[in-house]
Amino acid sequence: MSAATLCIGLPAQVNADCRVLLLGSMPGIASLQAQHYYAHPRNRFWPLLGDLCGFDPAMPYAQRLQALAANGVGLWDVIGRCERRGSLDADIVRGTEVVNALPALIAALPDLQLIGCNGGAAMQAFQRWVQPQLATPAKVLALPSTSPANAAWSLPRLRRAWQPVAVALATSSGHRQDNTLPTGSAGGP
Repeated sequence: MSAATLCIGLPAQVNADCRVLLLGSMPGIASLQAQHYYAHPRNRFWPLLGDLCGFDPAMPYAQRLQALAANGVGLWDVIGRCERRGSLDADIVRGTEVVNALPALIAALPDLQLIGCNGGAAMQAFQRWVQPQLATPAKVLALPSTSPANAAWSLPRLRRAWQPVAVALATSSGHRQDNTLPTGSAGGP
């Protein structure tokens, strides 16, 4: 087994008018090296979001981030820092996770309609460390991972599963929809 490496996540890409917040668990090695979200060439995130939001996923990274922001989409990760022995979520060394300041961010987003967790590890981390600290619950959805490790999911199948993101973006209401997750007591690492 390889030695664990300290991984420090990427900064949040979120505007005040964010309607959909998409959360990963922790960026993989390719993303951390490039300092770009979803940088692995086989990750389907950019083709998927380009399709859902109507932009060219081959645009330069800065323009893709601008296109997401213009569509009301924000990006961040649940885990801000951890030790990991590889690039996969399963390689994260349990107990080394430091969670990003998501409760404060979520509280500052009055137009937020949906929080989408990109993959099961992101959803589990959100439920474990963030959900119990939310003053006002938000609608949270577990989405199938766009990672190449989730190769069983084709891009058309991902598009169908991610349709709630498109629906939330089409919602013009400035108020949160009914919550799907209860709050709990404060907790986390």
